[in-house]
Amino acid sequence: MKFFLMLLAGAVASYADSVSPDAFSKNGAVTRDRHLMEISDVLLAGRGGYIDFGFYYTPLASQHPLKSQYGEHDGFAFRHHLGTFAAGELAPQKYMGALLWFDRSGWDGEDFFFVPQYNDFSIQRSVTTWGLTYADQKNHFGVAAGMQHQNMEYTGIVYEKENDSLAYSWAYLRYGKASISGNFYKADWRSVHFSLDLEHRSILEDKIIKYKGWKNYLPNIDVGYYNKDEEDNLLRVVWNQNLYDQLIYGEVTYDFLPDVEFHSAALKFYPDPSRLFGLEATCVRRGVRSGAKDLLWGGAIDLVFARIAYNSSYDYDHFFGSKGTFLVEFKISLDYLDGLVFGRGAPQAMPMETNILKEKNKPKGKSLEATGIRFENGGNK
Repeated sequence: MKFFLMLLAGAVASYADSVSPDAFSKNGAVTRDRHLMEISDVLLAGRGGYIDFGFYYTPLASQHPLKSQYGEHDGFAFRHHLGTFAAGELAPQKYMGALLWFDRSGWDGEDFFFVPQYNDFSIQRSVTTWGLTYADQKNHFGVAAGMQHQNMEYTGIVYEKENDSLAYSWAYLRYGKASISGNFYKADWRSVHFSLDLEHRSILEDKIIKYKGWKNYLPNIDVGYYNKDEEDNLLRVVWNQNLYDQLIYGEVTYDFLPDVEFHSAALKFYPDPSRLFGLEATCVRRGVRSGAKDLLWGGAIDLVFARIAYNSSYDYDHFFGSKGTFLVEFKISLDYLDGLVFGRGAPQAMPMETNILKEKNKPKGKSLEATGIRFENGGNK
């Protein structure tokens, strides 16, 4: 298996684009925002549980070369991530929970999992997000709050110096299908998201009966406003749209500040609405402003325990602007609710789990048996 992955990566490693130190320096804000977006998906129900664990595997040092003022350096970009959430019933239809998200990411001269090389061009950062949650299922209300801690484990000579430890606060509020979340540093806001999750999700409502109707085709919209400090603030809108039977989705991301321009688009196919498996084709605008070369085309295959991607818009945004090489992420990401298992943000549960629940709730008729004769009695007619 390792030989196959190395062969796959080597096929395009010679075309891999280098990564700039600036991409790693800005990754702290990217990670904190990603944590809150993932938490918002998990808290749509506000109860049940969630587990996420994974890491990127890049077997060749030439896949993510670092380009600095000293030249180009072979090495390994990395990201290890963990996410957990669990909630219990505090009172009838009222739930209290706790969550923990953790990321460790950066670049190093050695391929490692626990102890990096720490050379002059290395950078290692960890971000921890934790909090408490409360949900009122009857009134469709949820609230959560907590802290985010950013720690610089090591910073090489080519990166901007950062504070060793920073503490941020965050809060989340949901009512019905609308939610708002924010990230703050002391008295300054860092990012704010307003989301409308309008699409009908059977897993959150009736769970057993699969609804088919116009509510399935309502969009999911997220508006994010980011404080960029020395740069112009960013206003980004993400429109996610069910195109066919909650199996095919289109997603478009557009920026409205500082300039009005296209950012990315994706066409996603899920063989089943539980979203444990998926395929996607993506396009992202890189910002080089040179016509067709500005658009980066790619895609990904998402399996239960692994994800294989090439030039994916998600990796470009969340893995240091990675492009020009295959990425393999070994991971597991499962949401759990009322005995049902599904992928984060999915509208329905696994078919097997749903069928089991249907069988449990199916009315059972009485039966009388005699030798060679069987009578079924489903009730008086």
